[in-house]
Order: sequence, then structure tokens, then C-alpha cells
Amino acid sequence: MKASDLFVKCLEAEGVDTIFGVPGEENADLMISLADSGIEFIICRHEQAAAFMADMYGRLTGRPGVCLSTLGPGATNLVTGVASATLDYSPLVAIVGQAGTQRLHKESHQNMDSISMFRPVSKWAATVRDPGNIPEMVRKAFRTALADKPGAAVIELPEDIAKQDTPSMPMPGPRVKQTYGVDVNAVDRAAELIRAAEAPLVLIGNGVVRERMKATRQIEAFLEKTGAYAANTFMGKGGVSARNPRCLFCVGLGVRDAVIEAFDRADLVICAGYDMIEWRPDRWNAGRPKKIIHIDRTRAEADASYLVDAEMAGGIAENFEALNRALEDCAPRDLPEFAQLRNRILEILGEHDADPSWPMKPQRILHDLRRAMRDEDILVSDVGAHKMWVARQFRAYRPGTCFISNGFCSMGFALPAAIVAKKLFPHKNVVALAGDGGFLMNVQDLITAVKYKIPLTVLIWNDNGYGLIGWKQAAAYCRTSHVELLNPDFAQLARAFGCNGVEITAPDQLTPALQSAFTDASRPTVITMPVDYGENLKLTARFGQLQCFLPHGQPGD
Repeated sequence: MKASDLFVKCLEAEGVDTIFGVPGEENADLMISLADSGIEFIICRHEQAAAFMADMYGRLTGRPGVCLSTLGPGATNLVTGVASATLDYSPLVAIVGQAGTQRLHKESHQNMDSISMFRPVSKWAATVRDPGNIPEMVRKAFRTALADKPGAAVIELPEDIAKQDTPSMPMPGPRVKQTYGVDVNAVDRAAELIRAAEAPLVLIGNGVVRERMKATRQIEAFLEKTGAYAANTFMGKGGVSARNPRCLFCVGLGVRDAVIEAFDRADLVICAGYDMIEWRPDRWNAGRPKKIIHIDRTRAEADASYLVDAEMAGGIAENFEALNRALEDCAPRDLPEFAQLRNRILEILGEHDADPSWPMKPQRILHDLRRAMRDEDILVSDVGAHKMWVARQFRAYRPGTCFISNGFCSMGFALPAAIVAKKLFPHKNVVALAGDGGFLMNVQDLITAVKYKIPLTVLIWNDNGYGLIGWKQAAAYCRTSHVELLNPDFAQLARAFGCNGVEITAPDQLTPALQSAFTDASRPTVITMPVDYGENLKLTARFGQLQCFLPHGQPGD
């Protein structure tokens, strides 16, 4: 058969049902082959958005999301999203067009070495040189993307290879499902450390969210059995419900945030699915000497502040289940200091729940947003100052309901990712929360949501600037530099795309606007509102991290 037809049949054999991308001249044969398949092709307006969509597909389904671009500028546009999937550990397969092999050795139109560009930001990247290799290469790409820790794999298909005929056939669908064993000796060693600990603490990372409720159920049973408390990273939100009386909420915002007191007090930290890329261990492994238990699908990263005393490499759920069996006779500890800390954190988080001021404070906005959303609804946060507030204030009750890109940490992630979340789960309310800077980085794909009738909700916090950068500058230097932005009328812009455009002008308008957006199944809704980022430096001052004295009257006084 034709090589491009074979390629598509191999994708079908891997269970691919959707591809996100932008067509081009050099992948024309593949596009025509896709037209005759059962795979849905979602036409995007920018390749970066297509990669973010594939990233989110991988996070939500556990199967590699697939994105596609042409050569040259199409490939370079794809790079940021591919890197994001790799550093956030999301399974993704990128298909990149390329010029014919007869001109790859010389200067020619749009020709560049794409594979050398992708190698540093992916787990594996290769060019198809012989159409007979397509079945093995597609299988390898999907296996590599899924293998722990997940990430991106890239296949480049030159246009002349795509046109060739080949006698090769697709490989049968994957026959073996990856399973994870339990090391009995490691379980015994970990159980011994837990029994001896006075103040054990669990650190919940992104790996727990990747295993969803399977891991959460076992970890929450462990907390009840042992009396231990738990805190989560940004990407570990929901790994233990915020309602759980042993949840100490989110870590990673500031070195002296309240929850750090628990780490200072702990003599044992049990790291569950901990992705070190989010929060360096030297930030929490200080104070009282600590033992460390590492529980993840991969072995521990080498780090001078992360010297593990027990390493349980395998399924997180399976290892906690084994620990729970080994600790059947363990009596739960009474840790009044941790209980008091949770109550104090709850008081701090609730300080501005009913604040009537305008513009609204981040705390009040997130309180109203949480109240308007159901437990199973999905919030996707972009990168910016609002991300810090989402991590701190927004309470997640289930894994896979609050997504923050905090590995590669790329602005522009929220809108494309939320489009996919709403497409996959149309019965859930999905909110993309973005700052004015991040929203405009992928605003063009609002029309993608309109075209495919995906009624997500976008909530824009507008401060007319790069808020997080300004926050960091002001904290360190008492001044800001080149962070001011000139913005369009976001509500009118949304209407021009065919969305509902809503501008909030008073605090009591936000909840009705959200409720209205959630009930409109016909088109996306964009809600824009100013935000009082004077709270940023007040939070930094609370952490004790201000590097200078602020002039009188400045936020944070």
C-alpha cells in the first residue's frame, strides 16, 4: 500500500482516534490518507496550540495525544508544546512533515534539521528513511511516549517517503499491558521506617494524579491508618482531597509558606509520585533531619538533598496497597501540631472569601469559582501570577480536576488544553483560567472551539501586564521594568470570534456569569475581569521573602 496509508493504519492500530494539527504541503499525502480513515483531525490555528491539545489529551486519557505539523516553521511552532509534554510528563506523539530526501543534504526551501531540534525536548525523535520501517517506528513512538515517565516522541515523515508503495503491513495492536510489581523487601524496609517515625508526612506529586483515583484511594487509606498528613505539589492537586482532614494543601509557593512548618517538623517524608522538576528537594528537606521514602514508577533522581532510605519503584497504588497490608496493626498517630496547622491554613485561605472590594482579590475570585464548580469539573490554569493563587487557594477534591503546567511552565497552555478537556468530557464544566498575557498567546484557537462547538469557559484576569514577572521584580528590586501591556477589549474580541463575551464590573456579577456560561451548550464563553494584584506582594511579605523595603503606600505594606 502507499506509505502514507500504512502510516495512518498504524496509528489506527495504536488506538488513535484524534489528531490535532495544521496541514501543510509536505504532509499532503498523509492528510489525504487521514481523510479516508476514522481518525478525527482537529484543525488548529497554530501548531503550538495543537501540541498543547495533544498534551492535555494524554493527561486526561493516559494514552498518547497526537499532533501534526508540516516542516520548517510548522515544526518550530510545535517545539514548545512538545517540550511541555516532556517536562510535564504527558504522553504525546508528534508527526512532522519534511522535504523529500533528495534535497535534505543541501540548502533548499524550508529545509532544516528538525530531528536535531526535537531531540533535546523529547524522549525519542527519528526520521522515516524507508517506508517498510513505518510499523516499527510508529509502535516505538507510542511505547516510548507511554513508558515511565511519560513524555513526547517525534516521527518525521519526508514527502517522497510518504508517496512510495510498500508491502509492509501494520503491526497488530499492543498485546501486553504494562504492569507494576512490588518489591517485598522494599515494602518491609518502608514499613519499618514508618513505624519508627514520630511525624510522617506524605508529599503528593504529579505521578499520583497520573494514576487517578486508584492511587488516591490507597493513599487516603494510608493516612487514616497511620495518622500521617499529606501536602501536594502544584501538579499533585487533588491527589488527596482538600476535604480530607489530613490534607495540608499545596506546597511550592514560598520557602516560608505555612505548610513548610509541617516539613520542618517531619522526621519522615514519603514522596508519592514526586516529580522533582516541580519543587526542588532542598526547599523542603531542611530543619529536622529526615528519612525519605521514594514511591514512584521510576527510581529516584540523583540529588544531594534527596537521599532516599527506602525506594519503592513500581505502581504507586500497588505500593501503598502493600504498605497498608504491612501496617495492618499500626495505630494512627496523634499529631496535634499538624491538625492545628491545617486549621490555621484553612483560616488563612478563607480570609478574603467574602471580600467586597473592587477589583476583586484573587482569593475572592477563586472562592466564587470553586463554589460555582462541581467536584468533578475541570480547571486548567495558564502560567502567570494567577497560577500561584490557583495553587494556593483553589481546592481540588479529585485527581485530574485541576491542571497546572508546572514542569515546562509555558504561557498559552490553558485555552488549548481546556478545549480538549471539554471535548473529552462534555458533561463537565471546564474553565480555562488565564492572565491577559497568556490568553493572547494562543487566542487564535478560540475559533477552533467555535468551529467544533466546544462550549468551554475562559476566565481572564486582567492586570494589563505580565503579572508574575512584575511580582518577582517588585519583590526583589522594589520596582518593575517592561511588564506593562496594552490590551484589547477582551469581551468584544470574544464576540468577534463567535463566543459569548462578558465583562465583569462588580463582585456580585461573577457567579451569575459563570453559571450562565456553564448552561450555554452552544458556544464558548469568555469572561474578563480586572484583578487586584496588590495581594501579590502581601503574600510575598507573609512568606518573609521580600528583598527590599517597599516605598510607603506600595502593595504589601
